[in-house]
Amino acid sequence: MKAPLHPRQAERLQALHAYEMLDSNPEKDFDDIVQLASSICGTPISLMSLVDSERQWFKASVGLDISETPIENAMCAHAILEEEFLEIEDTLGDERMNDNPLCTSDPDLRFYAAALLKTPDGLPIGTLCVLDRKPRSLTPLQRDTIKVLARQVMAQLEMRKALATAATMRQEVDHRVKNSLQSLSAFVRIQERRLQTEEARVAVSKIMTRIDAVSTLHEYLYKTDAGSNVDLGVYLEKIVDYLRETAPANVEMEFTPVSITVGSQQAVSVGTLVNEFVANSFKHAFPDQRRGAVSIALAKTASGAVSVTCSDNGTGMTPDIPSQSGGLGMKIAEIACMELRCELDLKISNQGVTASIEFTPEPRPQYRS
Repeated sequence: MKAPLHPRQAERLQALHAYEMLDSNPEKDFDDIVQLASSICGTPISLMSLVDSERQWFKASVGLDISETPIENAMCAHAILEEEFLEIEDTLGDERMNDNPLCTSDPDLRFYAAALLKTPDGLPIGTLCVLDRKPRSLTPLQRDTIKVLARQVMAQLEMRKALATAATMRQEVDHRVKNSLQSLSAFVRIQERRLQTEEARVAVSKIMTRIDAVSTLHEYLYKTDAGSNVDLGVYLEKIVDYLRETAPANVEMEFTPVSITVGSQQAVSVGTLVNEFVANSFKHAFPDQRRGAVSIALAKTASGAVSVTCSDNGTGMTPDIPSQSGGLGMKIAEIACMELRCELDLKISNQGVTASIEFTPEPRPQYRS
């Protein structure tokens, strides 16, 4: 006989569809669970069955070569009306099953036991069941095992649902952050064009340096799912790639990435410093189309500190960061060093400028459930 509808059928179906499992590809996590259920219970057949409105569909199965059955023949549609567990020792002796073609003909299913797959709200979406072609019964240990495995199935489904929700939220946050940064960048550039004095324009350009560093970091964190930690080598490579696109035709950018993990705030500080140095080198170090190069070197010292060295082989004339100046470029460098808790070693000669820092990396621990 066809099972009556569940009393909370609309809610139940909504919960089922929220897991986005129906018609999905086979997965080893669930295949292993049904295989274990079959082995422990000594049955030739085990199924992870999801009960939809017009069918029951098998996400994982052992010993049965069909992927779904019509709801009229769904044995699990009867099981989801129970509180937690249903065991039928002989299906032909049960009025719910004795006219079911799955029991009266091939595949001749005579024994059925199922633990419900229930959401945290108590809504049954399917079962983890074991079946045999002859009447029998389970031991108490086997019943308890199926119930435990059913809870493990639901734990998997809940985890996947949470991850999908988190991914959607991350996409929304990413979209909003990118829009905000783009709007802020556009606003600053518009204001820069309206400014009357060179000093004000320089000040605004420094703000853009910070925005660019943060934008690059955000893109890195989103694409790599790095959490609060950053591979500084990868991050600086992205900054250098961006700076290379803005470099004068006569200037080359040089950088060989080294993998070093730091905190995201430290990465922004280093990125700001590198951006500032390179921008000043482009502007001041290579007058009259003089050819040259700007190099960024990253290394980890024997003591475990991170070493970053920015250098150019230009004229050595860097009006924006003279060694004894209180200029804005120098102040930005000082702020970056203050955030990194380090000192800036600045060397200016007629063969170029070199700025070096060493700081202690502070990656944050990553907690996983």
